[in-house]
Amino acid sequence: MSPRAPRPRSRWLLAATALACAGACAAAAPSKSSSKQGVAYRWVDEQGVVHYGDHIPPQYASKERAVLNSQGVEVGRLEAQKSPEQATVEAREREAQLRQRQHDAFLITTYTSVKDIEALRDLRLDQLRGQRAAAEQYTESLRTRLATLQTRALNFQPYNSRPDARRMPDDLAETLVRTVSQLHAQDHELAVKTQEEVTLRAQFQADIERYRALHTIHSQ
Repeated sequence: MSPRAPRPRSRWLLAATALACAGACAAAAPSKSSSKQGVAYRWVDEQGVVHYGDHIPPQYASKERAVLNSQGVEVGRLEAQKSPEQATVEAREREAQLRQRQHDAFLITTYTSVKDIEALRDLRLDQLRGQRAAAEQYTESLRTRLATLQTRALNFQPYNSRPDARRMPDDLAETLVRTVSQLHAQDHELAVKTQEEVTLRAQFQADIERYRALHTIHSQ
């Protein structure tokens, strides 16, 4: 027995299903014309004139430009290409901002009040004063030793002009040179300690002011 032809209603259902599948496939496949539809750019030339277009001319590709949707509303912005100097400056600024955020977090989590910062400051200053006092005491001993050595050196040439004066012994000359060098080093060390104290006071004062500012911001 030969198969019966499908009923008219069955043929209509098959055709409708095929059309629906074809429509769905067509909607799912993106077209080249629709992928760029509605995208435009805005840029400014050297004379300050604003331009619009669906592509950026090569001479303006490295400049700042805006991305617009089909309604002309700005939806994005492409920054201008930075020079090496500009990139270096921006990198340093980002690093400075990161260090500031880290230091702010340190201040907030470490101290409970300004008095805590002041107490640590005073402790560090006392330590520096102790180091400075030791350096001053050692410097004074070097000055006393140098004075004694210089007195001995007066008995020898070239500080003694007598014809029978002997040449200065090598050990005395070496000790003189070494003592003078140590004295210069200690003078430099004292100057460093003085600067450390100035820097320490400034740093703690900056921390106190920043701590107060952070608490003011958080309390608002």
